Amino acid sequence: MIRRHSDLPLERDSSSRFMPWIIAFMVFLAVLSLTSAMVLNSAVSRWTAGLTGTLTVQIIASEEDRGADLAAVTEKAAKVLQATPGVEGIRILSEREVGALLEPWLGTDEAFKDLPLPRLIDVTIDETIEMDLEALAAQLAEVAPGATVDDHRKWLADLITLVRSVELFSAGIVLLTALIAILTVIFAARTGLAVHHHVIELLHIIGARDSYIARQFQYHALTLGLRGGILGLGLALVALFALSGVAGDVQSRVVPELSLSAGQWVVLAGLPLITAVIAMLTARITVLRTLARMP
Repeated sequence: MIRRHSDLPLERDSSSRFMPWIIAFMVFLAVLSLTSAMVLNSAVSRWTAGLTGTLTVQIIASEEDRGADLAAVTEKAAKVLQATPGVEGIRILSEREVGALLEPWLGTDEAFKDLPLPRLIDVTIDETIEMDLEALAAQLAEVAPGATVDDHRKWLADLITLVRSVELFSAGIVLLTALIAILTVIFAARTGLAVHHHVIELLHIIGARDSYIARQFQYHALTLGLRGGILGLGLALVALFALSGVAGDVQSRVVPELSLSAGQWVVLAGLPLITAVIAMLTARITVLRTLARMP
């Protein structure tokens, strides 16, 4: 850690004793907030890439439609889709694939093997062509009563709105934690000035300038900021890895995967340094302004 000669015993100040812990807590909250926003943003990007330009047609099995009857109805619906302008391709999902989609919620296929599973048709569409989905649903209903058309664009729009709200909330938390950290440094700096008032007066008498005194406070704040930032980052990483381990298989199937890119890790790793620099600048500005008002 940074060590410099200081004419002021700032390390022994009671206000400095708690500042690293307060900064650590602020960095801890900031890392968790940023990570949640990054994970959700990455998940939305993956979902958008995978669902853009697609529709899903669901054909529900009635009490009368079993086995071959439901398969025949699905084939009729597939022919309607193939004849629809704007449809580039279709793929009928097998019962095993439908079961795999339900497995995260219902468990193994033993749990729903006796249930009347719907048949799903994955439809690839040309987004440059405007499609009348209501008319398409009506055509499908003629050959497959109860068939529904799921437009992923509406679902994605709602999801993106939710994620952007979470990102704004996370940004608000980061700004709030930064503000609290700045106020903490201001309080510590002013307390240090008051405690060491007589020493500062003596330094002025022997020719020390305000900038010289401010440097001692700013490097002290830089040291405490680095200590607190590294501690907060370490605690946040422990919490994130613990959460990732507890999530296990559920994480990869139901909730977004807790994985970050190299650039995102760099941003998180740089938070302690950013926090320390903010603490240093805040201490310098506070000390210089306070000394300028002193007689």
